[in-house]
Amino acid sequence: MKTKLLLLPLFLLLFSCEVQGDLTQDVIQETPIPKDISTLKYSGSFMPTSGINVNGQVKIYLDNNQYKLELQNFSISSGPDLKVYLSKSNTPTDFVNLGNLNSSTVYSIPQNIDIKDYKFVLIHCQQYSHLFAVAELVKN
Repeated sequence: MKTKLLLLPLFLLLFSCEVQGDLTQDVIQETPIPKDISTLKYSGSFMPTSGINVNGQVKIYLDNNQYKLELQNFSISSGPDLKVYLSKSNTPTDFVNLGNLNSSTVYSIPQNIDIKDYKFVLIHCQQYSHLFAVAELVKN
């Protein structure tokens, strides 16, 4: 009986995790944005949420007809399952998941996204649904 009670939480843990979307399954290493031929379109500075330390900026460039988001001078408190979201609001309610926050600082924005509709970049813990940082984008 004790074995069954111990296995139940393990079973629930294994099967309760959310399946990640296509954009967040693999680490995609983007090449650096060539600043001499790219156009800076939007930028913003990250602000932390309660209890989080964050520094850095976000910049969105148009590079060869492809929008790319770059994190610059970026650091943040560690956390599990952190994602980079391009969002229509300063909360994760209407967003595009650009991928896992990792050592890559450049994220491609899908071609079908109308960038002018998205005013924020969020760093969000998907596993615990906790917002870590918000940057409001300003058109350059």
